[in-house]
Amino acid sequence: MQIDKTECPDFLLDYILHITVTKNLSRRTVEEYYLDVRMFLKYLCMMRDERYEDTTDLQSIPIQDMPVSMLNQVQLQTIYEFLYYLKDERENHDRARGRKASALKSFFGFLYYNQNLINHDPTERLELPTPKKSLPRFLTLDQSRKLLESIDTAYFERDYCMITILLNCGVRLSELVGLNTTDLILDECKMRVLGKGRKERMVYLNSACMAALRAYLAVRTHMASEITDRALFLSKRHTRISKRRVQQIVENALSAAGLGGQGYSAHKLRHTAATLMYQYGKVDALTLKELLGHASTSTTEIYTHLSDDTVRSATESSPLADIKPEEKNNKK
Repeated sequence: MQIDKTECPDFLLDYILHITVTKNLSRRTVEEYYLDVRMFLKYLCMMRDERYEDTTDLQSIPIQDMPVSMLNQVQLQTIYEFLYYLKDERENHDRARGRKASALKSFFGFLYYNQNLINHDPTERLELPTPKKSLPRFLTLDQSRKLLESIDTAYFERDYCMITILLNCGVRLSELVGLNTTDLILDECKMRVLGKGRKERMVYLNSACMAALRAYLAVRTHMASEITDRALFLSKRHTRISKRRVQQIVENALSAAGLGGQGYSAHKLRHTAATLMYQYGKVDALTLKELLGHASTSTTEIYTHLSDDTVRSATESSPLADIKPEEKNNKK
């Protein structure tokens, strides 16, 4: 989406510039924070201005002329009321509310500490909603093999290569479609990946990925005279393939493998890669963190869960597992 600067008050435009240039947040994060702060400002107008007391559509409330001094009236209780409104009226789940709370902490911190435009920071003591922790959904080893065996498309080499990289390297969908031919260092079996926050990392390619890449590059080379895009993975129009198209390819492959409609997706292949490496490759959490491009090991920990079979095997391998109670006759 595009940020509509015409509807933004100056202080919101300054904040957007700050998180874009100074904080170097990704475009997607900037857009999400913009939407979150914009919603709060519209909510504030709805609650403080009697002209909007019967308004049910926040989008219709203008905020471009809102004075920054209006934010001096915001207290911690106002923020909590907004979060309750999100849950009760808009049915936002805990992660969505947590992101909005983070956006507001960043926004008010900027106005108070960086710009000195308001007389206090109402989010200073704000406690962020704690999202419910759940184990990531992933394909088993057999299901992963079946998925690869079920790929049968008009662009087989490309589609097989993309899914192979997702399953073996655990890259994000955005990282996959963002790959350029210049990112490949085939003689060293690795590739350069641009992750969140535009942080670069090297991802090593195993033999399956190398074989899939060579097969795809041979096909791609035949299109060289028509190619104008340096993207690694191309659409049928010879332009960079979109994230949505990759999602469709993965969805179709899952259906062909009999795995459709079970909650699996392109992002779940990242879960799968991380889980299989942890379960079968004996990869520690720190190595997994570097491979996945996580900022901290706390994020990586969701991938280091163990399957029921692994837990059962660990229990049965106890050196005390074979010791049973001796039968004793009760003597009178």
